Amino acid sequence: MAETIDANVVILGAGPAGTAAAAHLGTLGVRNVVLVDKHDFPRDKTCGSGVSPKGIETLKQLGVWHEVEPHGYWIKGIRLVTPGGYDSTQSAGDVGAAIVCQRRVLDHVLLKKAVSRGTRFVPDFHVTEALEENGRVVGVRAADGREVRAKYTLVAGGSHCRVGLPEQRPRKVIQAIMGWWDDVPFKAHHVEMVFDRMVEPYYGWLFPEGERRVNIGITYEDGENGEKKNARQLFTEFLDKHYRERLKGATQIGGWKGHPVVWSFDIEKLTAPGRVVIGEAGLMTHPATAEGIYQGMRSGMLGAEAVADVLNGRLSEKDAMRDYERACRATFQLSFWGGGVFRKIVRTDALDWMVKLGDTPMVQSAAARLMAQM
Repeated sequence: MAETIDANVVILGAGPAGTAAAAHLGTLGVRNVVLVDKHDFPRDKTCGSGVSPKGIETLKQLGVWHEVEPHGYWIKGIRLVTPGGYDSTQSAGDVGAAIVCQRRVLDHVLLKKAVSRGTRFVPDFHVTEALEENGRVVGVRAADGREVRAKYTLVAGGSHCRVGLPEQRPRKVIQAIMGWWDDVPFKAHHVEMVFDRMVEPYYGWLFPEGERRVNIGITYEDGENGEKKNARQLFTEFLDKHYRERLKGATQIGGWKGHPVVWSFDIEKLTAPGRVVIGEAGLMTHPATAEGIYQGMRSGMLGAEAVADVLNGRLSEKDAMRDYERACRATFQLSFWGGGVFRKIVRTDALDWMVKLGDTPMVQSAAARLMAQM
């Protein structure tokens, strides 16, 4: 007979959202938390791996920054290439300092912190459905029949999770493909963001992961009528145009990897009886940069606080869930709207005009804001 685990809270997905929620629940005094994932750890994750200044602040609040920092590569400047080909390298300033930290490391550090605070981690648990009783989610079931039954289920399994949003919302998809190379020449402690018409309103990037290794990739949208673009062909054309000379003496590490990123301007419908959706499962990914690590961790903490308020008797479920959605909107909505404006700017000559101004406070401020949302 398949195992059944009883818990106060079960969290589906051990990425930044799920692990942050689990770690925060421990500090809030919630016990008997179970975190499940279809993989064991440490594991690799296809991601640009940039952690923005807001993400760094969140890691500090979670009490893991001192464990993450030694593995991060500091980013203190940015090279911008506009659609018109104008090139500018700017300091992001102290407010814009960020890091690149491989998800294999970041997620594992967060997981270990959650476990140290009382979370039980169950790997190799491939969730296939939510358990429901009388219209309420009461846990999850794995493909092999194992179950975790809980008072609350936090869904952090990404945008394609089978037990995700209780109601579908308008969603958009950003496609991404990337690769890794050693010994590509680059300016130390700088990222590169290349805005090219072939991928507008998105961009290509070079993110250094250390003194020798970089990841290079592109984000783009498929056609308006649903036609799929050839990711490998598009990436090949981008690399040939922007990095051909610099890649000549480099060594490619592994193959190219792609993944979709799903987002929405609407931050709503994140809860249902017994269920709270966090991170990319709730479509809380930045619409201009596709960054989701900060949004995942922060929404995970907000979701943990809502559940803790109910379990500790401070709020009714209705009030706690309402406050959770309000907190997510207050935290992310303005930035998401700003991302929408930036997407429109990229389709015009405005970014070229700004970078033409050169080393001015306006460009420095824009660079710092880009770094803050990396």
